[in-house]
Amino acid sequence: MDIKWIIFLILDICAGTNEFYSSTDHMTHLIGIKNDLSQCLRFYISSLENQMDLLKRALQGLECISDDNSKDPEKLISNPLIAYKFVKQLINVGTAIKEITKTNISKDIDMLMSKSQLIPSENNLDGIAGGIVRLQELYRLNPEDMIKLETQSALSPDECFHIAVIAQQNQKFQCAIQWLGETMKKLHDGAKAMVTKQRVQTLLTSIQSQVVNSPFPPEATQILQHYDDLDLKTILQSAYTYNLSENIKYWDGMQHFITSLDMSGFYNPWKNGYEALCRGEGIKMNPKRQRKLVCRYTNGKGSPRLIYGPAKEEEEWDEPLILRYHDFISLNEIEVIKTLSRSKLARAKVSDPVTGKLISTKARVSKSAWLSIDESPVVASINQRIADVTGLDMDTAEELQVANYGIGGQYEPHYDLVDGVPFTERRIATLLVYMSDVDVGGATVFPNTGAALTPKIGSAVIWFNLLKSGEEDTRTLHAACPVFIGSKWVANKWICCGGQEFRRRCALSKAG
Repeated sequence: MDIKWIIFLILDICAGTNEFYSSTDHMTHLIGIKNDLSQCLRFYISSLENQMDLLKRALQGLECISDDNSKDPEKLISNPLIAYKFVKQLINVGTAIKEITKTNISKDIDMLMSKSQLIPSENNLDGIAGGIVRLQELYRLNPEDMIKLETQSALSPDECFHIAVIAQQNQKFQCAIQWLGETMKKLHDGAKAMVTKQRVQTLLTSIQSQVVNSPFPPEATQILQHYDDLDLKTILQSAYTYNLSENIKYWDGMQHFITSLDMSGFYNPWKNGYEALCRGEGIKMNPKRQRKLVCRYTNGKGSPRLIYGPAKEEEEWDEPLILRYHDFISLNEIEVIKTLSRSKLARAKVSDPVTGKLISTKARVSKSAWLSIDESPVVASINQRIADVTGLDMDTAEELQVANYGIGGQYEPHYDLVDGVPFTERRIATLLVYMSDVDVGGATVFPNTGAALTPKIGSAVIWFNLLKSGEEDTRTLHAACPVFIGSKWVANKWICCGGQEFRRRCALSKAG
């Protein structure tokens, strides 16, 4: 029965627009009205009680969201598992509010409805799950290791299964199987969940079909019919002919299963060097290169940090010229830049290689904003500082780009040099400013040279995208590694070739 109709009936009776006393026959109608009214009020009270229960659950859901680090919101959200739980709980609260607002006729509900419109969508939860999978794959972690990083964010079987689904949709099959294992482990431990063992088996079957493009053998089908009595390890051992050693840990059998398959078609070979550098592997810093390092610093303050580059500018060297300046930007300037950027931040895009249009892609997960020198004296001052340090003309340089990386935020290997444009518009040099430290991950790496730069707040790095001969320096291929824990803020200045003819001398050599 519609609540609004009930209220209308009650109000109509109370208004006394119908006269009953003047007819006994009409008076008898009041008995029926009394019964209808009793039923309506009973229903309405029950509805209000249900709404009250929903409101209480919604409130409990909000209050159970940890805010121990509310004084530092970035620190609270920067952990991918905490972020996942946070968004999931908000979505649950939003669902409860929608149920309440379907029948509630009070004007007081308007504010609640308007606030609920700000709750993240399921797409946001999928995006965070994708970030978790990206971190898991690149840093070679299993779900158990990731969960140990934050005990307060223990995931439920349903949440583990959701991450497995996202991994499967992104063809990260090994990660998917690991999250299915974590799901099954929690189900075996008696955790309450909506997901069933049968659903886990169904997804596992789908993954197996995608990887090897063949159905389960008949004996496996028979085993799966009695799935409730088995665990995943038993199924995998029986369904496939791989010899799993007895000392493999209980859930490691799934990883062995998937890595035993030919997965070469699902991975990009060029990623190997990039990912290794992100993990701190493959960094090429032998004694010869160590001796060729030079230091730079600004304002005469602080100790110098890394610098990749030749001891003399004229000297040829087999590394790109990458200079790092310490104390390049102050903490106060950083806060001004962040404040100016926040309202402008929008999803960063890349150029589609086919259409040339700017598109959002998983290869670049961050938001960016552009600041002109007219917006603040701080921006103008930084612009002049870049000119002083590089010795280049800023008149043809692009505006200062500010970026903040999201959950698992990254920018896969790329060149800054823009192809298909006039030479004067090509980016001769890049200056990158680190405006935050990053707890785990977030390094800037150069796969072709084995260089890895850890973010250091206030520092800046510079490299030239063109050799002095005018050729593209392929050694400047670089990437922003996924941010595991922490909030990564950077600003970069792309300096174009136009106007640099007398600022950077040409040469026939390939020296930086």
